[in-house]
Amino acid sequence: MSFARTYLDYNATAPLRPEARAAMVAALDVVGNPSSVHAEGRQARALVESAREEVARLVGAVPTDVVLTSGGTEAANMVMHGRWSRILVSAIEHPSVTAPARASGAEVVELPVTRDGVVDLDVAERLLAAPANGPGRALVALQVANNETGAIQPVAEIAGMARANGHLVVADAVQAAGKIALDIDSLGVDALILSGHKIGAAKGVGALVARGRAGFAPLVLGGGQERGARGGTENVAGIAGFGAAARAAGRDLAAFAGLARLRDAIEAGVRAITPSADIAAAAAPRLANTSLVVLPGRRGETLVIALDLGGIAVSAGAACSSGKTRRSPVLAAMGFEDSMATAAIRVSLGWASTEDDVARFLAAWEQVTAAAKAA
Repeated sequence: MSFARTYLDYNATAPLRPEARAAMVAALDVVGNPSSVHAEGRQARALVESAREEVARLVGAVPTDVVLTSGGTEAANMVMHGRWSRILVSAIEHPSVTAPARASGAEVVELPVTRDGVVDLDVAERLLAAPANGPGRALVALQVANNETGAIQPVAEIAGMARANGHLVVADAVQAAGKIALDIDSLGVDALILSGHKIGAAKGVGALVARGRAGFAPLVLGGGQERGARGGTENVAGIAGFGAAARAAGRDLAAFAGLARLRDAIEAGVRAITPSADIAAAAAPRLANTSLVVLPGRRGETLVIALDLGGIAVSAGAACSSGKTRRSPVLAAMGFEDSMATAAIRVSLGWASTEDDVARFLAAWEQVTAAAKAA
């Protein structure tokens, strides 16, 4: 017997937008290699460049600064592959940033966050002013918005501090793009990291947007594609879908902000059903679509499985931690005790979410938590 599913895990991946699907299907019929100079090649090149323009427009950049990649993780690795004396990262950065940073050989300094999940500006100012060990420049890597809590970070303020000390700044905008208005100049950063599938494109495509290429070294060498920044024949269909999704996401920014009403309804319902529940980073400015619910005494993974059996798809924090029983490093960095940092689920809405989705989630939440009490 089949039953309707309710998908509330947009921060892990968003469903494919109709516009992206249509663009990809059309691109699959384009036979040329974008590097070929004949008509078929020029047709493929036109699709790639059109998509590049749409991605650039979404973040207020110029198209020539957009390097198309296989996703946000590759873009992050491209940045960390540079020659840095020191890399400063927030305590809540995504593993796609922290893992290559620690593997780079540079000194890695962690910027702490407050209980609200926002980088502590006073401590950041002091750490940014400290001299680096050895030659070379320092890099500051900071999320625009956290993938678990949705907390929006003071990127522009920290970028200003970093520039005053001669540092470069890269902002992980994977969760923020298409959800809040972004402008690379207003943020004051040297580079942005983007991922297509978070905004309704297909998985396997993303971008590093680097002003003037910012001195970042190529990670993938080959035929000189992407102006020498990233070798390999371009994923034309995926890129076309990325461009279409970027255009749609930019168009729908106001509608996305309206998801705060659904998010708030979820949080109010959760608190009514389970008064002991806490909403992480509730006092911070957050993305309109994200709630990280902490329920003391329950394991997040257990709640995710129970909700899944009830037809509701949510996650226990970051998608990269799916199936793991370790505590959330984000909640740990925010000062939550171990018992609380393993008791969270993330509910994230998106472009196709409805009031019915909220009602079904709350009905399932009531059943799941009541069953747990009975047990």
